[in-house]
Amino acid sequence: MKFVIQRVKRASVSVDGETVGKINKGFLVLIGVSGEDTKEIADKMIKKLIGMRIFSDDEGKINLNLESVGGGLLLVSQFTLYADCKKGNRPSFVNAGTPDMANEIYEYIVSECRKNIEVVETGVFGAHMDVELLNDGPFTILLDSREL
Repeated sequence: MKFVIQRVKRASVSVDGETVGKINKGFLVLIGVSGEDTKEIADKMIKKLIGMRIFSDDEGKINLNLESVGGGLLLVSQFTLYADCKKGNRPSFVNAGTPDMANEIYEYIVSECRKNIEVVETGVFGAHMDVELLNDGPFTILLDSREL
């Protein structure tokens, strides 16, 4: 499982010109699910995400987590995080989870995050989405379950 976490001042997702998810201060998280991922792996990733201290405290130190600053989450599924570009110029996505399996894990992540964070917004699984963000920093972190 891969999370691309971007600390944002604001972010939104639109489908067919309509905004389907929007947050102010918080994290835009692009979520890639592989065919090997499980809910147990998702739990580890969620724990790391929720506890990530990448907001500045009063002294300017990167020391505060999402809850401490009242931040929200915008969770967006993105199978292309599992693109394999080793051969040729057209990526292969054979390492990404099947749509049904990946959607089940994605929905699980969303529901578990909602237990801990007040504002959790989403994109639309499998849809073509337009994602807008104002990255704060810029600050972007890649979490890979194989490295936790």
